[in-house]
Amino acid sequence: MTAETDTQTTAVYRVTGMTCGHCEGAVTAELSALAGVSSVKAVAATGEVTVVSAAPLADADVRAAVDEAGYEFAGPAQP
Repeated sequence: MTAETDTQTTAVYRVTGMTCGHCEGAVTAELSALAGVSSVKAVAATGEVTVVSAAPLADADVRAAVDEAGYEFAGPAQP
């Protein structure tokens, strides 16, 4: 799911394997390092990660960041 505003894009992704605050922090840190990302909110309980960025992110870049954090990218969340 992606929503675009005048200057930013918000996308929600599914990430599996997160179970605690440490997991949320690891995913947040890796995704925050991507160019153009202004905020990340990972929620282990739901497996959803909300990313706000200057432009839409390539799924491959999101997948690589999530993989680097040690978790599995399951794709965009369904509305």
